Amino acid sequence: MGTTTPPRTLAEALRARGDESLAGLLRARPDLLNPVPNDITQLATRAGTRASVVRALEHLDRFALQTAEALAVAPDPAPYDTLLSLLTGDGLDDGEQRDDVGAAITAALPGALATLREQALVWGEDERLRLVRTARELLAPSPQHPSPTGLGPTVAEATAGMSPGRLQEILAATGLPATHDPVSAVAALSALFTDRTRMAELLDTAPVEALSVLDRLVWGPPYGEVTPNPTPPVKWLRDRGLLLPVSTRTVVLPREAALHLRAGRAHRVPEPVPPVVAAAAERDPQAVDRAAAGQAFTALSTVEELLKLWDGGGPTILRAGGLSVRELKRAATALDVSEPIAAFWIELAYGAGLLASDGETDERYAPTPASDEWLDMPAEDRWTHLATAWLAATRTPGLVGGQDAKGRALSALGPELDRSAAPDVRRRVLTLFAELPPGTAPEAETLLRRLRWERPLRGSAPTAEGSDLRSRLALWTLNEAELLGITGRGALSTQARALLDEGEETAAALLSPLLPAPLDHVLLQADLTAVAPGPLERPLADMLSVLADVESKGGATVYRFTPGSVRRALDAGQAAADLHAFLAAHSRTPVPQPLSYLIDDVARRHGHLRIGAASAYVRCDDEAVLNEILADRRSTGLRLRRLAPTVLAAQTDPGSLLEALRDMGYAPAAESAEGDVLITRAGARRTPPRTPPVPVPEGPPVPDDTLLGAAVRAIRAGDTAATVARKEPPEGPAPTGPSGALPRTTPAETLATVQAAAMTGSTVWIGYVNADGAASQRVIAPVRVEGGFVTAYDHTADEVRTYPLHRITGVAELAEEGER
Repeated sequence: MGTTTPPRTLAEALRARGDESLAGLLRARPDLLNPVPNDITQLATRAGTRASVVRALEHLDRFALQTAEALAVAPDPAPYDTLLSLLTGDGLDDGEQRDDVGAAITAALPGALATLREQALVWGEDERLRLVRTARELLAPSPQHPSPTGLGPTVAEATAGMSPGRLQEILAATGLPATHDPVSAVAALSALFTDRTRMAELLDTAPVEALSVLDRLVWGPPYGEVTPNPTPPVKWLRDRGLLLPVSTRTVVLPREAALHLRAGRAHRVPEPVPPVVAAAAERDPQAVDRAAAGQAFTALSTVEELLKLWDGGGPTILRAGGLSVRELKRAATALDVSEPIAAFWIELAYGAGLLASDGETDERYAPTPASDEWLDMPAEDRWTHLATAWLAATRTPGLVGGQDAKGRALSALGPELDRSAAPDVRRRVLTLFAELPPGTAPEAETLLRRLRWERPLRGSAPTAEGSDLRSRLALWTLNEAELLGITGRGALSTQARALLDEGEETAAALLSPLLPAPLDHVLLQADLTAVAPGPLERPLADMLSVLADVESKGGATVYRFTPGSVRRALDAGQAAADLHAFLAAHSRTPVPQPLSYLIDDVARRHGHLRIGAASAYVRCDDEAVLNEILADRRSTGLRLRRLAPTVLAAQTDPGSLLEALRDMGYAPAAESAEGDVLITRAGARRTPPRTPPVPVPEGPPVPDDTLLGAAVRAIRAGDTAATVARKEPPEGPAPTGPSGALPRTTPAETLATVQAAAMTGSTVWIGYVNADGAASQRVIAPVRVEGGFVTAYDHTADEVRTYPLHRITGVAELAEEGER
């Protein structure tokens, strides 16, 4: 095939492409690489399969899709001018088309056509543009699948099966001369509908009511129902072929007539230019960064609080997977947020690998060992870890509380929350933010319009504002980005821009100066409270969370000391002297006397009662205390009985006995079988090492340049092996079987041919069967033949390989250039 010969098939068009163009196709449609095609013909076949074409169409922007839709209703093949006319109109304005839109279409069409060509959806020269057959079948109008253009079938398609007599009646009604066969009759009617002058004259004679009927059908849907006795306007249109029957009760406006009424346009509103994302407000970039940093600090605090909440073992896992509604409400109450926001924080911690299932028989959620490492990281690094995990996650917390396709409720941490499009939508939304000047907050509606233009819903528009999945994902992204501190006051922060463009280290460096430094002190007050005027250092915060209860949060956190909280610290192994020293070392104010008295009083009574396992027993050196417990009506349910003057036995477990006596106002301590006090340390439950959940990809991953280069070389080499001309042997038939079969020669002929090729440095074609029994064709240049092996440069694999001679099914010499 010469270089000027136009391609006759998609395979020929792909074969004429350069390596860079083939790599671009494989990059845009990575599903074509799985597995790597053997040759160009197989690549073209795979590019025309329905699943692959549907995936490619769904990734087109609106104007590229409109271009493909216009080609689907154009003649096949269609010249470039015809395609342009379908998009801009034929120049006779119908009152809706504007010159600036036509200019924009003219400027944008080459780019849209280049996109379709690059993705192998369109092939051919400009004078013979062809849409791949599968795409035409998907986009062309049909009664079952109306075209997005709103056009109906052509006259030829709508009159298929119509009687010749009926065709002649239509010709007579329109004033056309009779013809001798149905084919010429259909051609004459089509020529009338496509002739602007004659069609205008015909419509000038139409009743006003008939024109109203056409107005209702012209922009689609083109189908209408009629009664057995239609009204005069409908009868007038039907008699002249402007409405053609589809069934006994359905008629359709033929495509040629509709295009005349539309002034030649396939689409009512062509959209060659992406919608502009408008600015809702312009703010000071420094104020935006400070607001985002403040929210980032709140995000870190919330995740830390969640980890602390589930530190000793979180809620149980539902049988179907996920978190129950009751546990979600409990977490929301503890975090002081709404349930949807609590679901977001839980899913974020899970996606970042900080929470997971413990894998026990009574399966629960608990912090992972990675959460301890995360807590030890600087605040800015912790934030970048969360933000990066959020950007890549396919889990979608916004779905929590909704229902799946079977009507089942979707729960937090459940198995049905993955949406493959989520990472792409999040990153695209933030990219649109980044394209605005710093400190600019975009209008949400214009941002949604832009996203819909970039990935339109094929076949129909959303039924309500924001009802499609991508729009909902975008709205959730706006809310989640604000919660996470990626945006502040509706605008993208500087540290988030750096995270998108430069990586985690740069983002962390920009965020660090904006976060408050952790403090090493609190302010103790006489009302048994402590005020932390900012974030506390990790050891101080951990100890204080055991010694006191959080009373309120905000700019400053207020802790309250109670007998129960002090007892909790004593249970964790602290002595009264340790607590006094701790408070004195970390308070900027003197330790109040009431707090010292509280610690001493609780410490004096702590451990006076000892509880162990018998079922359970209570031991105390003071018989009066045991007598008091026996006399207390609240101990009736424990069924206590005296075993010795200083020992009581209970018919309950030690844990329940411990809690019951604490509720009665005592301060018992658990002891071991040896009589030693058992120290209970909070936060000891951790899952085994867990990896974060793997995002569910949206189709095959985009290949890197190395894989693309290797794939293109393999396809080219395989194509060479499949299309290379073989030399006929001196006598007898060629050593090949049917077309595409492996060459067949005897072992002696094989050995002689490869030895001759090694001596002359020529290239041969072989059939080869590997150890797994897989057969292939290869083009090799033998270098050495010895010991039953041939060492050769394999053009198919683009490397030197060694082949056992007994696995070569046959060999054939390649034809010289002049013999092909």
